[in-house]
Amino acid sequence: ALRRYPPPVDRTVLTLGNFDGVHLGHRALLTECRRRSTAGEEVVAVTFDPPPVRVLRPEAEPLRIDALADRVRRLEEAGADRVEVLEPTPELLAQEAEAFIATLVERFAPRAIVEGPDFRFGRKRRGDHGLLAEIGRASDFEAVRLERTHATLPGGQGVAVSSSLVRGLAAEGRVADAAACLGRPLDRVARVVRGEQRGRTIGFPTLNLDPADLEGCVVPAEGVYAATVDVLNDPDRPSLPAAVSIGTKPTFDGTARTVEAHLLGFEGDLYGARVRVGFTRWLRGQRRFAGVEELKAQLRSDAADAATASRLPETLQA
Repeated sequence: ALRRYPPPVDRTVLTLGNFDGVHLGHRALLTECRRRSTAGEEVVAVTFDPPPVRVLRPEAEPLRIDALADRVRRLEEAGADRVEVLEPTPELLAQEAEAFIATLVERFAPRAIVEGPDFRFGRKRRGDHGLLAEIGRASDFEAVRLERTHATLPGGQGVAVSSSLVRGLAAEGRVADAAACLGRPLDRVARVVRGEQRGRTIGFPTLNLDPADLEGCVVPAEGVYAATVDVLNDPDRPSLPAAVSIGTKPTFDGTARTVEAHLLGFEGDLYGARVRVGFTRWLRGQRRFAGVEELKAQLRSDAADAATASRLPETLQA
């Protein structure tokens, strides 16, 4: 039998999930939470760190789109008054579906819980919307089911938005399509480290991103991209357009995969700075050039293309 709870005094409107990337579907959940909240009710987003799959099936853990700090910030920007982070301990993940929701009810006093169509909860993911609604009737909250959010890609194709779709698009280098699903450019935050400084010697200095900061993260496929770069410890500096190369530098017989950004119209030293690189468009694939002069000619062309393509549409300036 389901336990009944008296209506709490301070109510919330709640949504729960991994929210990796905080894409358009996640934003729709929070918009609905905000729409349903009344005066004095907090909109609360409950997320997990690390993701539960790391505990249950670590070999299946996907690359992450967002670090936790960015996820929290974006959930707040999307409408959450408060973001609560749960640690997916074995004890928590072993809870039966009813017990798990009972824990949320006692802690957050939801008047409504808003979720998407694939929402599952409790041990072995047994809980679904039907069970959530049943628990809600016994515990004085409404279970709200939103249909999946769709986005229109730049080519006109309609897609159902999901975190796994964003990862797949990035793996194919389709960063403009990923941005259409996220409502913002796919980005990466990393510290600038010293590289081989070969670009500087041929007139195209680059920022080398620390590989340690990219470990476990979604990084676009090898290629050259138009991007914007923000220096996080210099928030007054405007976003800088850039041409970003991801790959092994085949012209120089490289083996290590690097991410390098050539900033357009910038001269200076940013070693040690933390930067956010937002990928706006794929420009070309990686290839081996016959020599340095041919490479330099291509880099000049890349810079010209990036200068145009890095200008974000207003809808993606998030």
